[in-house]
Amino acid sequence: MRSIGVFCGANAGVNPTYSEGATKLGQKMAAQGIQLVYGGGNVGLMGIIADAVLAAQGIGIGVIPQSLVDREVAHTGLQELIVVESMHERKAIMAARSDAFVAMPGGFGTFDEICEIITWNQLGIIKKPVAFYNINGYWDKFFEMIDHTVAEGFVKFDQRENLIVESDPEMLLQKLQSYADATSDYWVDFKRI
Repeated sequence: MRSIGVFCGANAGVNPTYSEGATKLGQKMAAQGIQLVYGGGNVGLMGIIADAVLAAQGIGIGVIPQSLVDREVAHTGLQELIVVESMHERKAIMAARSDAFVAMPGGFGTFDEICEIITWNQLGIIKKPVAFYNINGYWDKFFEMIDHTVAEGFVKFDQRENLIVESDPEMLLQKLQSYADATSDYWVDFKRI
C-alpha cells in the first residue's frame, strides 16, 4: 500500500480532537512511507493532515479544481498539486492514484466522496479498501444509518462488513494493509464510470 486517498473536512470542526487525530494519521502515514492523496487544500482538516505529512518528511499529492485554486485555498507546499477543471475529474484522479481510502470527519463533500468510492467497490469498478477514521465517535451515527440500510435490505451484509471503522490511526493503517494484502488483485476501469 503506497498511497491513501483521504477525504476530510475543509473545516477543522469544533472539537480539537479532530485536528489532533488528523495530525497523528499524517505522521503515521509518513513514517510508513505512505503517500497522502487528498483534495489539495490548505484549510481545515485537509490542511492539517497535509502539514503533518510534510512535517514528517512524507509525500503529499493534492488534486484540486481550478475554482478552489482561484479562491486561494490550494496547498502550495505539496510535492505534487494536480489542478483539474471539475469535481468529477478530481475524484477520478484521486481514485486512480490511491491504493486505499480513508474518510476522516467532514461534511457533505466528504460524504459524497467516500460514498462514491464505496459504490465503485460495490459495482466492481475498483477493489480497494475503505476505512472510516472514527475520531471522537464521529462516524457512529453514519454507521447506525448503514446498519439500518442492511436491516431494511438495501445494502448486503458483506458490503457493510468490508468497511473498516477505527479510531486508532495505527490500527487503521494495519487494517487497511491487511485488507489490501488479502485482495491484492486491484483493478480500475474508469471507462465504465
